Amino acid sequence: MQITAIATYPVKGCHRIEHDVADVEPWGLAGDRRWMMVDADGVGITQRILPLLTQLSVRMRPGGLELSAPGMPTLAVDEPVDGPEELVRVFKNHAPAPARIAETAWSSAFLGRPVRLAWQADPGGRHVGGNPADGEPVSFADGYPLLIANTASLSALNDWLTEAGDEPVPMTRFRPNLVVSGALPWAEDDWSARGVRLKIGDAVLNADKPCPRCLVTTVDQETGEKGKQPLRMLGQRRRFGDGLLFAINLIPVVTGSLRVGDAVTVLD
Repeated sequence: MQITAIATYPVKGCHRIEHDVADVEPWGLAGDRRWMMVDADGVGITQRILPLLTQLSVRMRPGGLELSAPGMPTLAVDEPVDGPEELVRVFKNHAPAPARIAETAWSSAFLGRPVRLAWQADPGGRHVGGNPADGEPVSFADGYPLLIANTASLSALNDWLTEAGDEPVPMTRFRPNLVVSGALPWAEDDWSARGVRLKIGDAVLNADKPCPRCLVTTVDQETGEKGKQPLRMLGQRRRFGDGLLFAINLIPVVTGSLRVGDAVTVLD
């Protein structure tokens, strides 16, 4: 097995950045979802609410980032190390976490509503909420530091879609951080059930809970257009408990660097 793709999403909900190499930090891949647009109540704006976020392109630069979108001027934003402090929530029912406000005008003009761009100055200030991961630091990701998806599982899902007369979907619909090839379809279910550790490059990652999927999987990550698949098919074939499952969450045990082409070794 090996890693075939690495991606980060510096602003939550934005278009992916693909990498050849990435560093694993305790709260996720370096630079991943440390920024988030929030509403007047300090609650995160996601593609569930505004698929327009797919059109937000981000370029990382030292001490900040650069935002661009169709019809918008490019904007350089610095990490607001002395910016206004605020408690924000990834979702309304999540615990608040400390952040600093970086910018308002450009983000509001882009999304067509009053929003603010928040920066996670202290990535140790937000924690995973599920057992056995209580207390683990996490970025502005939904709940876990990293997500890994399996190309063979996507092929199985796309076979089901094709048999049903629907179009196959790309892996980008699931917005993973890591993509693994060379595993059997749904091998990740077993990794999660057994709580194995995966060694990838210098890093060791604990296989934790499967990822329940939401409406974001129905959003074309290139155009922002919404459909019904693959969520409907996941509901038919991958419903376990209350979740429609695809890919699994990972928690760093040993930090370090990993790269495309690295072997993935299961440590029982």
